Amino acid sequence: NNRPKPKESSFIEIKLKKFVSRVEEVLNDWKLTGNSGSYTSGTWCEKSQDINFADFKFYITHHFLKDECEQDEGTDTPKEDVLPLAMQDLLCMNNDFPPRAHCLVRWYGLREFVVISPGTNCEAIISESKCNLLLSSVSISLANCGSQVPMFVQIQQKWRRMYAGECQGSGVRTDFEIVQLRKVPSQYNHLSGLLDIFKSKIGCTLFPLPPVNIAIRFTYILQDWQQYSWPQQPPDFDTLLGGEVGGVEFGKLPFGACEEPISELHLATTWPYLTEGIVVDNDVYSDLDPLQAPHWSVRVKTAENPQCLLGDFLTEFFKLCCKKESTEEVLGRGLSEEEGKENSDISSALSKLTEPTATVPITKLSVSNMVHTARKHIRRHRRIDESPLNTDVLNSVLLVRIFHTTEQDKNSDYSAPSDSLTYRLALCVCLVNYNYGGPRAVAHLWQEFVLELRYRLENNYLIYGLAGGPPDLRCCLLHQKLQMLNCCIERKRARDEVRKTLDSSKDRERRVSGGSQNSRQAPESAASTTTSQGKSWDSWSDSEDEFFECLSDQGEIEAPQTDGGKDVSKSKAEGRLHPYNNMTLLNSTEPLYVPVTQEPAPMTEDLLEEQSEVLAKLGTSAEGTHLRARMQSACLLSDMESFKAANPGCVLEDFVRWYSPRDYVEEEVVDEKGNTVVKGELSPRMKIPGNMWVEAWETARVTPARRQRRLFDDTKEAEKVLHYLAMQKPADVACHLLPCMIHAAILKLKEEESVEDIPSVKKNIQQTISQASKLLHPPNRDYKKLEVSDNCVKIFTGKSLMWFVSSLLEEPEVAVIGAGQGPAGSIIHRLFINSQRVGSPVEVETKHSLPGRSSKVADFPPPAGREILLRTCVPRPAPYSKALPQRLFCVMMRDEFRLAGAFSTDTSFF
Repeated sequence: NNRPKPKESSFIEIKLKKFVSRVEEVLNDWKLTGNSGSYTSGTWCEKSQDINFADFKFYITHHFLKDECEQDEGTDTPKEDVLPLAMQDLLCMNNDFPPRAHCLVRWYGLREFVVISPGTNCEAIISESKCNLLLSSVSISLANCGSQVPMFVQIQQKWRRMYAGECQGSGVRTDFEIVQLRKVPSQYNHLSGLLDIFKSKIGCTLFPLPPVNIAIRFTYILQDWQQYSWPQQPPDFDTLLGGEVGGVEFGKLPFGACEEPISELHLATTWPYLTEGIVVDNDVYSDLDPLQAPHWSVRVKTAENPQCLLGDFLTEFFKLCCKKESTEEVLGRGLSEEEGKENSDISSALSKLTEPTATVPITKLSVSNMVHTARKHIRRHRRIDESPLNTDVLNSVLLVRIFHTTEQDKNSDYSAPSDSLTYRLALCVCLVNYNYGGPRAVAHLWQEFVLELRYRLENNYLIYGLAGGPPDLRCCLLHQKLQMLNCCIERKRARDEVRKTLDSSKDRERRVSGGSQNSRQAPESAASTTTSQGKSWDSWSDSEDEFFECLSDQGEIEAPQTDGGKDVSKSKAEGRLHPYNNMTLLNSTEPLYVPVTQEPAPMTEDLLEEQSEVLAKLGTSAEGTHLRARMQSACLLSDMESFKAANPGCVLEDFVRWYSPRDYVEEEVVDEKGNTVVKGELSPRMKIPGNMWVEAWETARVTPARRQRRLFDDTKEAEKVLHYLAMQKPADVACHLLPCMIHAAILKLKEEESVEDIPSVKKNIQQTISQASKLLHPPNRDYKKLEVSDNCVKIFTGKSLMWFVSSLLEEPEVAVIGAGQGPAGSIIHRLFINSQRVGSPVEVETKHSLPGRSSKVADFPPPAGREILLRTCVPRPAPYSKALPQRLFCVMMRDEFRLAGAFSTDTSFF
């Protein structure tokens, strides 16, 4: 009754033929003849295609070990009397217990095979009839193609890893069978019982039987690390910054894991070459002592997402970058109201200073005094519990770590980037964010940091830890802003110093001269004395003019007039540095002097972008072009005025000879008397009508640099910088400092790696540097793609074991040199002994106990997994058949018992 009807049977036959035909087509396309690469130099590859059996979808996948030195693939044809390569692999010992491979490779030692498995979302092949139908199809396909590559069909549920397969050769065939149970039967829980299964399965009637080769591997798992020291030292509660596990002082980054990053250590003890009768392992006694195993290998399993300090610090810092709250919102309404009063006090300070009458002394109305008063007002009204950072922590951060001043800082204008103010600020902000209250603490620290900067500006204290000179456009914008503020302080200090010098010299001259005439000439005399010294622009005093506007030249008005143009020129010359290359003016015999000029205004990258946008918006019209040229020639006009003051009677050609020599063309000509003379003139571009140089020269006044309007208004620029900094949100501050934090983290990783010298970590650091430089480079900053890993795994110490430890991080499995008797093996043995004795009753040592062993507690726990490999070469199915390889791989675990057998049969003589 269960037989299919004739029409249904013919339909199945048609589908079966199509399926077989499709399998044959794929095998022919892949040219599977049984050639493969070697275990040592090969690389595992795979390729797959889709095939259908009626409406059921399958994947057919070819797994093969490709030889890197192999030139041609599939050119050799199999010989008739040679066993297929897969059968030879059954007896090969070069690939026993591979550390990382497909399960069929581990069970059968194959180098090439094909697997047919159900497609995605397709039901498993469970029924016996369907399994037999697929195996029949595989057998027919292999016979028709003449392929000697073994082919498997995946059956049952995928998690069970059940495969049935076949390999065909010339007159031989190997059947691959698997048995999988939940529990290990007691009679087969040892080597003796497994040998009985193997012998009964091959059914050889020869006596005595050929010897059975045996390979055994026991795996032990170590999970208990409680008896070992912390990965991080406990906090020092006596110090100011103690209280956090792994806590470090401000200015340094933590490193390492708060928990053990290794969750398990797997020790595999292997007996690779045994024969039946040499070792005893039954239900009563076993010779398989792990300490006596000739081969040990170790692998480690890391914990998922362990708490690593450096990674946690950067993660929290990155989260801060993504917040949108302002400082007022972070600190709360009460603090923001106080800050409003502070800002009003500061803003009213300038207005009070400009009032015509003052009811209080002018010293009480200085900006620094108003800032100090506002700060005291805030602290008076702020409750202690509202302040995210207490006074001790705040002083430690600001005065000790960020604004610390050393002798090296005082004696050097340049600090290393890794010790710059911005770098120290980034580390402190990161630590404050992680340990002292998150965004509120960062907002509080930033508020005090900006007030400290204003205090230093008002009192002319340089900010040490920043490179001298104009802002470095290669650094982050925050670093540039701090450098700009330092430039302003330097200019202000220079003016104040010169003002004091001139005031003291004037007082001294008044006391010496005592006459009104000499007193009247004192400003000019002081100016002449100063100009004769040839100081730079920063050393010039602005006197009463303050450089804001170019007022009337009082010195020229009050200077005595003399007869003779030459003497007048000499008396009017101001702001000279030194003669220029022994040149003389074209219209006189006076030397050409290099003038004292103003330095160009330093600019940060945002100011440069703003200036570029303004210039671009002027358009291409004639008026816009003219205005753009005038804006860009401010520095040129200042230099022309300084040149005229230093070289009375000069002309544009003199200025061009000094300022742009390439625009003054000289050539030798013959004069009227026949003499060869050198004649010069302006270049063609200087003669173009409407040339800006000509227009600027005509409008330039005779004004030395010290009485010109400042190109760089340091007072205004300093206020702009402080306003910019005060308006930054905590997230903005974090974004500015993020490149410094990435840099600091990489330096910390390199510092730790230099001690361990781990190649894989070196490679990861280089990849991190490359990725960070791309993602952090403006203007395409993409912070969301940044990933910084913190790998700190320390198990052993000692120089002789460094190779072993580094290999554990790079290789899937590492051999232990000397097995249990080597240096690494002794440490591993001690780890297991300590783990076994934790929580066990007190042991009683006896005189028969070996060193390090107890009479009650075993050194090793029961093995988590036992693998036994049996193989031999016997004739099947008859005594006169050809001797063929037979193999049985046995896996015994707590919740699994698996037998994977490969049994070969002679199909010619049976």
